[in-house]
Amino acid sequence: MKVETAGAARLGVNVDHVATLRQARRIRYPDPVAAAVVAELAGADNITVHLREDRRHIQDRDVQVLRRIVQTRLNLELAAVPEMVRFALEVRPDSVTLVPERREEVTTEGGLDLRAAFAPVREAVAALVAAGIHTGIFIDADTEQIERARETGANSIEIHTGRYCDAPDDAGMGRELALIRQGAVAAAKLDLEVHAGHGLNLQNAREVAAIPEIVEFNIGHSLVSRAVFVGLERAVSEMKALITAARAAGG
Repeated sequence: MKVETAGAARLGVNVDHVATLRQARRIRYPDPVAAAVVAELAGADNITVHLREDRRHIQDRDVQVLRRIVQTRLNLELAAVPEMVRFALEVRPDSVTLVPERREEVTTEGGLDLRAAFAPVREAVAALVAAGIHTGIFIDADTEQIERARETGANSIEIHTGRYCDAPDDAGMGRELALIRQGAVAAAKLDLEVHAGHGLNLQNAREVAAIPEIVEFNIGHSLVSRAVFVGLERAVSEMKALITAARAAGG
């Protein structure tokens, strides 16, 4: 399989935090489904949602309705546990990204550790790929993790960019960016499609977007946060433009 590299990169818009605002009062609005429609009209290439085991934001109904109305691609993030895999096989999103999950965490804190979780991840990947669902694994930019991801039979990886985004200074960001770049190159050589996400915003995404091996960026919290001030359509279109310009300029 020859994976896609270089050229235009895709923007996936994660609408989880629209659901977070709704669930704060457990009412019907704002609806992440409506947010997905706006995001697609603004140029999103896919819609991403994370259905957590504790259902803290996205609900089963959200995924089921999104499956019917999304016009681009629906990417479902979930833990590699039987209950969640069964749900994915019923809903049949265009793609699934397997992610780590801890009930006590505020947000995803890092990539899946395939040294510790290789067997259940491989089992989940096998079931999803057999059903024709493109399956990725959210991991850190670590060579061993990337090699193990390839051994699971996954189609892609998503590199966790949180450490780059949270680095305290330029030197730290530079070190983390180098690791992301090295990881992306290593994954592409293993015929894994490379995605990236977590913590990216208008201030830090340009350098990552310039890495030609990365073909998709999944961004949520910063877009929803910016939408509070400028609206979701503008927030998505700004990010799409930034990614497109960074790719065209090569950084």
